Amino acid sequence: MLVFKDIKGNRVDPLSHTLKKMETFPYVDIHIGSDSQNVGKKTIYCTVIAYRFGNRGVHYILSKSTHPIIRDIWSRLWKEAELSLEVAEWLTKQVNIKVEIDMDYNNDVSFQSNKLVAATKGWANSLGYKVNIKPFKQIATKAADHHCK
Repeated sequence: MLVFKDIKGNRVDPLSHTLKKMETFPYVDIHIGSDSQNVGKKTIYCTVIAYRFGNRGVHYILSKSTHPIIRDIWSRLWKEAELSLEVAEWLTKQVNIKVEIDMDYNNDVSFQSNKLVAATKGWANSLGYKVNIKPFKQIATKAADHHCK
């Protein structure tokens, strides 16, 4: 399992953190998403569990990892889906919760990520997750993007 931290860098147990958020805010929506960036000779991945409190804001925890550079765009983007679904499967097996998967792929065919939409969305849907892709709401992937840079 990935190591999660809050935005201040403090280690956070994602299970107890999620249970506490659900207890305090029973209406919370939980989104999981990942993003990646190639920086220099490395690829940085960030996976986020975001807790959305209706129209009253979002809180999130994140896991960040660095790998040798992955130049193949398809492999790099596919790994984003793998990371998000790994976390979602682990969390939903621990706690009976509804989770949405945010994928940083675009519905517009002019973007390279579009070629991954059918396969990754189908994979997540087959596991029972609602999937959000661009241009629709991107809660977790926006935070992940911010921390990859």
